[in-house]
Amino acid sequence: MATAQKLPKIINGVAVDDLFNTIDAIKATPAIAKFKFRVHNQWEDAGQNNSTADTFDGAGQKLSRPKAFVLKADEPPVLLGKDTAANPVEHLLHALASCLTTSMVYHAAARGINIEEVESSLEGDIDLHGFLDLDQKVRKGYQGIRVNFKVKADVPDAQLQEIVQLGPGHSPVFDSLVNGVPVSVTAERL
Repeated sequence: MATAQKLPKIINGVAVDDLFNTIDAIKATPAIAKFKFRVHNQWEDAGQNNSTADTFDGAGQKLSRPKAFVLKADEPPVLLGKDTAANPVEHLLHALASCLTTSMVYHAAARGINIEEVESSLEGDIDLHGFLDLDQKVRKGYQGIRVNFKVKADVPDAQLQEIVQLGPGHSPVFDSLVNGVPVSVTAERL
């Protein structure tokens, strides 16, 4: 007599059993929760530069992707660039949007909540007086960022708001932005 094979439980594209197995493994061996991500950046010309993401450390090992990812950056012509890619502050908005979305989707899946669609719009305000050192009172970075989600899920409105808050409640990028993170900068000769 054939035994029925248990199909993986997939919610929001997330293998929920694997998610809980990962959580259990981290509880049993806390050291595997430590990750180190890295990029290598190479300047090309004016505002153009590329960052390569390949190796990272995690789960107690050094990991490498089959093919490195290249993230291109540039500036629009009004900021003296050639407009060949999103600029760095747009990359920051993308990092925030994708991390909020992933965090929301994964944590909703862990709670058994099916999400059909997610869209978000982000915008941030920057005053070049800070970047150009024209006014010391104006910060160089974003002065504010606004995020608006549109979510399609078969849940009551109150639960929809709870689902959206899973993103900022668990996102490493959101946490890094709102709570700050120490950054050290060094230099050496090529």
